[in-house]
Amino acid sequence: MSAITTWPAQAESWLDRQGKPAWIIAMVLGLIVFWPLGLALLAYMIWSNRMTVRSLPSRFQRQNATRSTGNAAFDAYKADTLRRLEEEQEQFEAFLQCLRDARDKAEFDQFIDERRKPAQAQTTA
Repeated sequence: MSAITTWPAQAESWLDRQGKPAWIIAMVLGLIVFWPLGLALLAYMIWSNRMTVRSLPSRFQRQNATRSTGNAAFDAYKADTLRRLEEEQEQFEAFLQCLRDARDKAEFDQFIDERRKPAQAQTTA
């Protein structure tokens, strides 16, 4: 690929590295220079969820979780605790999925039973 075809992806990754203020500045400059460009940037930022707040804390937590403190014993303890918590989260999510599946099956069985009642009443009458 040539540099001409990859510049949008390069610009997007550069703006992502700079953070929200860079996206906002690019949008404002786009509005000033050529207003359809600014509107297109605004639409893209909304469509791609670039302006959501909830994506920032998880990124920072992951960075802090993998950073070494310099104390090997504490880093090993932290890694073990994070691994254990991730396993517990996976088990809990699996448990919730089982509950959802059981609820869905019960609702489906109830639907089928209610559908069969009128058919059974007609065959006995």
